[in-house]
Amino acid sequence: MRLLGFSLMRAWYTVVFLCLASAASAQTRTLPDFTGLVEQNSPAVVNISTTQKVKAPHPGSSGQDRPDLPQGTPFDDFFRRFFGDPDEGGAPDFDAKSLGSGFIISPDGYILTNSHVIDDADKIVVRLSDRREFEAKVIGSDKRSDVALLKIDANNLPVVKIGDSDKLKAGEWVLAIGSPFGFDHSVTAGIVSAKGRNLPSENYVPFIQTDVAINPGNSGGPLFNMDGEVVGINSQIYSRTGGFMGLSFAIPINTTMNVVEQIKSKGYVSRGWLGILIQDVTQELAESFNMKKPAGALVARVLPDSPAQKAGIKVGDIITEYKGHEVVSSSNLPPMVGNTAVGSTADVKVIRDGKEMTLHIRIAELPKEEDIKLSSKGKSDEKSQSVSEQRLAVTVSPLTDAQRKQLDIKEEGGVIVTAVDDGPASRAGIRRGDIILKLNNLDVKDVKHFNKLVADLPQDRSVAVLVQRRDGPLFLALKLDDAE
Repeated sequence: MRLLGFSLMRAWYTVVFLCLASAASAQTRTLPDFTGLVEQNSPAVVNISTTQKVKAPHPGSSGQDRPDLPQGTPFDDFFRRFFGDPDEGGAPDFDAKSLGSGFIISPDGYILTNSHVIDDADKIVVRLSDRREFEAKVIGSDKRSDVALLKIDANNLPVVKIGDSDKLKAGEWVLAIGSPFGFDHSVTAGIVSAKGRNLPSENYVPFIQTDVAINPGNSGGPLFNMDGEVVGINSQIYSRTGGFMGLSFAIPINTTMNVVEQIKSKGYVSRGWLGILIQDVTQELAESFNMKKPAGALVARVLPDSPAQKAGIKVGDIITEYKGHEVVSSSNLPPMVGNTAVGSTADVKVIRDGKEMTLHIRIAELPKEEDIKLSSKGKSDEKSQSVSEQRLAVTVSPLTDAQRKQLDIKEEGGVIVTAVDDGPASRAGIRRGDIILKLNNLDVKDVKHFNKLVADLPQDRSVAVLVQRRDGPLFLALKLDDAE
């Protein structure tokens, strides 16, 4: 019996060991091997160094004047080096240098990188993997997408394979090759964290977010998928220290190649334009617009003579679909519109007054300057008056012509907030100096009309308030106190 028990125990341990070994072997097989991908694609990745002439400040221009010491003192040579020779006009000009990455997309020397890598450069030098160096020429650069196309005088160069960034999925393995801090052909890997990210300074790029380690010098380098295809250009990092913190952003290669084709064909990049200012729909705003859930892009302003105005889009419309694609949040819309061919027609689905409708808009070209000023019109014929509105705990007054001109308000009507006490208005985010243009989706004509609208406000749900501030229009959600 003892022998039998020992044999059974040994057999049980053997089975457990084999199961653990099999599991470990299976896990090893699922981990990616990047060696072949790196060997195949590294030769097409380049180092980019730039030089820019920088004028030294004139002595005293920065607040640091050269001490007035007699010539020949022990410190004379030191101050001459630091401040420059006053007889020669100060310190000499110097060369500012920076590093970045790029990759070759054609055997005859076309190279892609970031626009910010080569901005204002007087000289751009491309170093290949075989250590050869070439001075590059800028074929075109687009700051809005942060893409630049360079050309070097060389042939039979190794090239990358261009992939399809639309097919990327969150959780997919990706790999970056670049020159962080000048360390050429450094390889880092991670996964796609998210797609379609919108950054504050870049409205027309649906960034790919990854956790690939990206640092200064990686900018402009390629992001590969596991098939060895370039799916993005590493462009930005989120960092509080200046180094990698787990959040990296790449420009989708589909967006990039659209820019490249336009630069090659016409020398500049054009984008579609609707002519509206938009914001996200919060849960409270969704309730005020009788929506089941927060979604879409809320129109806060329609610019005059824009495609949107001509098509009939109004302030307060919520765009939920563009050319058959769902608009989940406001950040989804600008890249969709920007990638639309100028002159083409787009079907835009909106929610207005709780009803869904489809508008047909002929897309125009995005103006060169994005800060489009509205013409100032409108007069205030009301006598100066103010009213303390008890239901909202806010005081408003009529608008003056000067205030309309200062804030570029074209619309007639509106009232200015002159005081805000603790109450529903302050909790909604209304501030002193705000111009209230709409309340509960109705235009505010004057102070008297504002009082009437406030008196008619419902007690049981949020309502939308459109205010105008120096930085633009904004919808807020306002709800009366239960005690009211």
